[in-house]
Amino acid sequence: MAAQALSLLREVARLEAPLEELRALHSVLQAVPLNELREQAAELRLGPLFSLLNENHREKTTLCVSILERLLQAMEPVHMARNLRVDLQRGLIHPDDSVKILTLSQIGRIVENSDAVTEILNNAELLKQIVYCIGGENLSVAKAAIKSLSRISLTQAGLEALFESNLLDDLKSVMKTNDIVRYRVYELIVEISSVSPESLNYCTTSGLVTQLLRELTGEDVLVRATCIEMVTSLAYTHHGRQYLAQEGVIDQISNIIVGADSDPFSSFYLPGFVKFFGNLAVMDSPQQICERYPIFVEKVFEMTESQDPTMTGVAVDTVGILGSNVEGKQVLQKTGTRFERLLMRIGHQSKNAPVELKIRCLDAISSLLYLPPEQQTDDLLRMTESWFSALSQDPLELFRGISSQPFPELHCAALKVFTAIANQPWAQKLMFNSPGFVEYVVDRSVEHDKASKDAKYELVKALANSKTIAEIFGNPNYLRLRTYLSEGPYYVKPVSTTAVEGAE
Repeated sequence: MAAQALSLLREVARLEAPLEELRALHSVLQAVPLNELREQAAELRLGPLFSLLNENHREKTTLCVSILERLLQAMEPVHMARNLRVDLQRGLIHPDDSVKILTLSQIGRIVENSDAVTEILNNAELLKQIVYCIGGENLSVAKAAIKSLSRISLTQAGLEALFESNLLDDLKSVMKTNDIVRYRVYELIVEISSVSPESLNYCTTSGLVTQLLRELTGEDVLVRATCIEMVTSLAYTHHGRQYLAQEGVIDQISNIIVGADSDPFSSFYLPGFVKFFGNLAVMDSPQQICERYPIFVEKVFEMTESQDPTMTGVAVDTVGILGSNVEGKQVLQKTGTRFERLLMRIGHQSKNAPVELKIRCLDAISSLLYLPPEQQTDDLLRMTESWFSALSQDPLELFRGISSQPFPELHCAALKVFTAIANQPWAQKLMFNSPGFVEYVVDRSVEHDKASKDAKYELVKALANSKTIAEIFGNPNYLRLRTYLSEGPYYVKPVSTTAVEGAE
């Protein structure tokens, strides 16, 4: 089969307009295993196929792209980098985006290979064309270019090629295309900066990080909203957070939140700024962040009362993030009755809000109420029990009611709440004393889709693995849980059929 493909490839090279041969070659290649093609890779002569891409013939281009995609997969990245340099360069400036995407996907293979990437780094023209692909209209082309440049910059040689040559000027030139392209370059810079302190140093020396931060704290509210997402990505790394603190950026973001009340357009950027602090708190110390930036906690509480579902959703998400560890839970507990009112609000929203916000509320409740076994002190258990009680007059029934609604996402989110509290003795007592709850837990007929079956299984597992469950639920119910657990999430009870003599 591979021999037939090679023969057709030679035929293509001899003809001027080999449309029929291209169709035949395309058809044959689909049936050739990749390992067979790899054995013949050294004999592949792809020049004619690359030449056909320049004929401005839609079907030929489509066929050639598909054929090349298959044949290039059979080639070693080093061989491709050394022997197809000119073809790859031409591919990056081809007017058809499918050719650019093909070329960038192969460059992606090359830059993943430590031996082949050197060939790319020594090809200044090719690097320049990759940079200019960021400025194209097609998002897939731009994303592939960003991915390749990000991968190249993982090495010292790559950082030098990108930031200590004319390539940096090309990058700055591309940024001037329009706002969208400028943000793409920022995305690349943040991705590179996040790798290591040294990478961040190269990016800051280039002036591009400073430019991003200047736009973040500038007057354009829409630009702020876009830039804060990238700065939040940088803050996911320890060295990134250190840099932002040293440059006074975190203080500046806090000051902008302080002034948001007098800004009629603050709803554009405020959700992103609050999210930034929520992530910062959970990655560093919730107590330190909340004490140093009290406006953050103040604004979160304020936003939960908002009539704007976007604001409410972000506030609820942030409360969930903040309360995902014990230190954050204690920070929230210190706010006293104010937090109790917030819990009542979240409980109300989980029943009455639009479906998407309901799910976000349920996810936040799960995060707030979960306590790992090793952290279950008497004080913390009393705290989670009081929080659960604050959600509604009868929270257990509230979540059971939500779980019976005909939306799999809601059903799973409600089960997740039960799973979060399933290893806490106070919750087990509530469940055991609630009529029909144990039957509900072990009833497999309630769940119909995979996600729901998985969610129910996690609940059963959390209950069955708890040290206090046998004592509280009693041995017969404990054994029912262990049986459910051993049968797995997708067990279907066999239906026995009785043969009746004489039946047709």
